[in-house]
Amino acid sequence: MNATTTLDPTPVRATEPAPTEAGHVGFGTALRAEWHKLRSVRSTWWTIGSLFVLGAGLTVLICGLNAEWLAGPDGDESPGSFITWGMMLAPVCAVVLGALMVTSEYSTGMIRSTFAAMPNRGTVFAAKAVLLSVVLFVVGTAAAFVGYLGGNYFLDREGIGIALEGDMLRALYGSGLFMAGIGLMSAGVGWLVRHTAGTISSVLAVLMVIGNMVALVPGTLGDWLMKAAPGNAGGAIATPVPFNPEILDAWPGFGVFAAEVALVLGFAYLAVRRRDA
Repeated sequence: MNATTTLDPTPVRATEPAPTEAGHVGFGTALRAEWHKLRSVRSTWWTIGSLFVLGAGLTVLICGLNAEWLAGPDGDESPGSFITWGMMLAPVCAVVLGALMVTSEYSTGMIRSTFAAMPNRGTVFAAKAVLLSVVLFVVGTAAAFVGYLGGNYFLDREGIGIALEGDMLRALYGSGLFMAGIGLMSAGVGWLVRHTAGTISSVLAVLMVIGNMVALVPGTLGDWLMKAAPGNAGGAIATPVPFNPEILDAWPGFGVFAAEVALVLGFAYLAVRRRDA
């Protein structure tokens, strides 16, 4: 018996690639991936916890120890200089978190897997920046508020409490803005240096050493360098009354600081796009 086989002349079409393939990963997917990586390591929680303890705990301690002196005849400083005192040391933790978010992937080689899964490096860059800034803003603002509530308790007992309004309120959410900016600057340096210790030491030197050393430069140049130093320019927004009256006012200073952060991020973005992983 003969069997006749009929062949379908219609050509078989290739299956369309799914929209979730590596080349089509969107910003939302990248953001979720970065959030999973950030919260899955213990160093993140240790760093965030340390930022909160330094920012809130030291403020309460300093206000408690100095409230009586500030209210007395010998107190020659404004209570507003102390009510966010801990936020002057909390930036150390923001530097560490910003650095680790980038350099830890280079030290382990995981960055190659990240770029393989998400070939659009700009998306990865933006996702890390957005997530880092949101986390540090929220934690920094919360630490400043808790520090204010605890520290103002001791100031109120001496009759020198500060109302939650005006410059005081600005200093609290300004602390969150300052932490976010420092974290972004540290992440930018991390993209450029690709080394954790090098990134942390470089940013801390710029924030806490160079800002004081440039004041030794004589004349008008030294004055402007001191005012424009990132730690001085950005830090003014995080306190209602700065210790140094010669630094820039809160919002102009933060504008200078934001421009410096944007410049670092700009160079970092170019490096991410052009250099091999």
